[in-house]
Amino acid sequence: MHEIILKQVGIEDIAPLQKIAEETFFDTFAPHNTTENMEQYMTTGFTTEKLTAELQNQNSKFYFAVLQDEVVGYLKVNFGNAQTELQDSNSLEIERIYVSKDFHGKKVGQILYDKALEIANKLALKYVWLGVWEENSRAVQFYKKNGFVEFGRHIFRFGNEDQTDLMMKKMLS
Repeated sequence: MHEIILKQVGIEDIAPLQKIAEETFFDTFAPHNTTENMEQYMTTGFTTEKLTAELQNQNSKFYFAVLQDEVVGYLKVNFGNAQTELQDSNSLEIERIYVSKDFHGKKVGQILYDKALEIANKLALKYVWLGVWEENSRAVQFYKKNGFVEFGRHIFRFGNEDQTDLMMKKMLS
């Protein structure tokens, strides 16, 4: 396999960001959710306006995983007040790691995760945290394998359904 290259996402990358975000979210969650709930989220979760606002937030960073000019995954991390819950100045939130289904098991997620860890270590942060849907066993296992432990739970409203996210964190040295 050719080498995966990480590229920081800028405002000029809105179209490929929207494409990879929609594709990977749909592939991850459509098999486990109703068509109505998926359609509702897909029409609001990845609008140009929403992604533009996220890209313009100084406390959020996006990175593409690129293989031979094709975006095959992406990462979104948040610091400070951009964090969705804890907003601890000593932490980094991994809000999204998504990989195209054709590249599952090919270490793309690990490369994106390693980038998040690199950022956190460069900033001398105390820990990295995230929320992951309890039904997403592939992701839960990935984070456990990488040293994350559960520290809480929260409810994520998805359409007309309450879903439980596991809150997980990894302390850094």
